[in-house]
Amino acid sequence: MTIALTPRRRTVLGGLAGIFAVGVAPAYKARAATTLKLGHLGNEDNTWHKASLKFAEEVARRTNGALEVRIFPNEQLGKETDLIKGIQLGTVDFTITGESLQNWAPSAALLAVPYAIRDLAHMDRVVGGPIGDKIAENIAAKTQLKTLAYFARGPRYLTSNRPITQPEELNGLKLRVPNVPLFVKFWEALGAKPTPMAFSEVFTSLQNHTIDAQENPLALIKSASFSEVQSKINRTEHVLSWIYIVGGARKLGRLPAEQQAAIAEAAKAAQDYERGLFLEDEKNLAADLTAKGMQFVEVDKAAFASKGKDAVAGALSADIRPLYEQIIAA
Repeated sequence: MTIALTPRRRTVLGGLAGIFAVGVAPAYKARAATTLKLGHLGNEDNTWHKASLKFAEEVARRTNGALEVRIFPNEQLGKETDLIKGIQLGTVDFTITGESLQNWAPSAALLAVPYAIRDLAHMDRVVGGPIGDKIAENIAAKTQLKTLAYFARGPRYLTSNRPITQPEELNGLKLRVPNVPLFVKFWEALGAKPTPMAFSEVFTSLQNHTIDAQENPLALIKSASFSEVQSKINRTEHVLSWIYIVGGARKLGRLPAEQQAAIAEAAKAAQDYERGLFLEDEKNLAADLTAKGMQFVEVDKAAFASKGKDAVAGALSADIRPLYEQIIAA
């Protein structure tokens, strides 16, 4: 049966069609931001955290808000190895990591070799040149982590509750070290009893005397409040090292080219920003820790370096020893 449409009926049906059309048509709105997660072990006062915030700010600015990086300090997303594995699994997108990567990529051992890097200028020549490129390529091949930028780390100092000026005074000292085989062998050669341990467990272990000492840069000595459980900062300065901002190579590789470029540029901006913070911070840390009751002790660094030299060389695998020699010669 055919229904004749009067002018009035056409008007009513047309109005209903218009209403239904409005109901189903997608409303326009700006594309929602893609959220990426960056987890790290530092606290909110640490320069790594401040540089991470700068990185997030630069990513948002350079992508017009299309990418949002959320920062999780204080091991909120897990310990360092958890974060590395999380990136590989795709549950985390970025972290700040260094020599712990040698558990996957052998060349990462070169990020923190005792008495190898002499000063910041030497570090910049190494990391920013062909040697650094080779290290980054090895990390990417073995871990699927892309190195985006690097931060200088302050010299590592040995803290304790008695002065230590010569290697012989380390005999029997229970010393926390990160889970890095090279560090373990170096301190064993010097006579200590190195104990690998997660950073988050160090304060309590010092407090209850499970360990006697630990070694870290001044920034972490301060941020972890080690002044409450340690009285001496022995100026061993045994490691000058760097640490990377890394991201998941696969996930980053799936982003549009312009967003990948924006992330790389943002990381470099964060690197420059952190260097300024780092230089200023190092000036203030010694005075602050002294005010908190810690005493700086001069040590015979040449004796430490000499006694540990063979252990360092022996701990490096044959395939990365040539790069180590290049670092020394750079």
